[in-house]
Amino acid sequence: MSTARTAPVLLDTTGRRLPAQITELREAGPAARVELPDGLTAWAITRGEVAKRLLTHPGISKDARKSWPGYRPGRYPWLTAWVDVVSMFTSDGEDHTRLRKLVGRAFTPQRIRDMRPAIESIVIDLLDDLEDRAPDQAVDLRAAFSHPVPTRVICDLFGVPDAQRPRMLRVIDSVLDTTADTERAARIRDELYTAMTTLIETKRTTPGPDLTSTLLTARDDGDRLDETELLSTLILMIGAGSETAVALINHLTHTLLTHPEHLTTLRAHPERWPDAIEETLRLHPPIHYLPMRYATRDIDLGQGVTIIRGDLVLIGFGAHGLDPQTNPDPHRFDIDRGDRQHLAFGHGIHYCLGAPLARLEAHIAVPALLARFPHLRLHNPREIRRQPSFIGNDLQTLPVLLR
Repeated sequence: MSTARTAPVLLDTTGRRLPAQITELREAGPAARVELPDGLTAWAITRGEVAKRLLTHPGISKDARKSWPGYRPGRYPWLTAWVDVVSMFTSDGEDHTRLRKLVGRAFTPQRIRDMRPAIESIVIDLLDDLEDRAPDQAVDLRAAFSHPVPTRVICDLFGVPDAQRPRMLRVIDSVLDTTADTERAARIRDELYTAMTTLIETKRTTPGPDLTSTLLTARDDGDRLDETELLSTLILMIGAGSETAVALINHLTHTLLTHPEHLTTLRAHPERWPDAIEETLRLHPPIHYLPMRYATRDIDLGQGVTIIRGDLVLIGFGAHGLDPQTNPDPHRFDIDRGDRQHLAFGHGIHYCLGAPLARLEAHIAVPALLARFPHLRLHNPREIRRQPSFIGNDLQTLPVLLR
């Protein structure tokens, strides 16, 4: 039995040619060995049906502590936020159920619907600020709108004091940079832990009607969260609760500005906005790859490829929606696409709790932006820069003219 142990391909950590590389890896087989930062080797899964199958496969684990042979916390600083934390994101079985149940109470469908007025207020406030810009002044829409909408929502939800927000949000952005060397990655890791520890200490002293205070009470009153789980849950929820929605708002806006025929359709038929959001999630998923998973048994994928117990597995969440076997003509943006499929928010027990919130934020923010500034257009598209990451899929800048 062959295990296709060929030399690994160096994964594009810059994000610049990642879509093209995903196609190359998909054509190479049901899984392809890739080299990650610090010399780690993993199986990249870029075929849609294989990715979806492995996300619910009983031989695939999210828990490095139990399933990664020789695992040492902190050994790879760039992986800290994805592997070294102890939250529902990195747990299986009963541990996952316990941790998800606690946080899930704050993200029920009704609670998310109840957040609409707060989101609308934030959007209106930011649009009013944009009104004050000079007509001929180029604006970085990510910095002025796409980023502040979800980050203000999540920071309000978790009670992050205004003075702590700039540092926290800067370091959360930095966590997604997969081009950082080991020394810089270690600094980012330390800053991340410091930011979350500072928030916890603040809420212990001055609790409020926010989710951080609720998590603290649950931990202190009983058996829910220990200190590591509390810190890890905040990293997960504040980070994931903002970055994915930022990317969605950015890509949705950019895509509609470059596909005016679809924007015309949406203005005539606003009930079609969910179609535009889902097509954006498919074509421009907020996450390309999400580290890390581990094989707990040998898994034969066919075509001479067998994942061996203990191997690292890197699921291509974004690759699923771009697979022509999953979505015909996958690189074409089409809000009329039938039988659209994507894994932008995952699949199985680790499906993203915040997915409905991200969709709601985009559904409120982008139509309001384009209604307030109907002549919005890109300014010098060559200045648009991609996020330097193989994990996140965002635009680092989005320069526009408002009028």
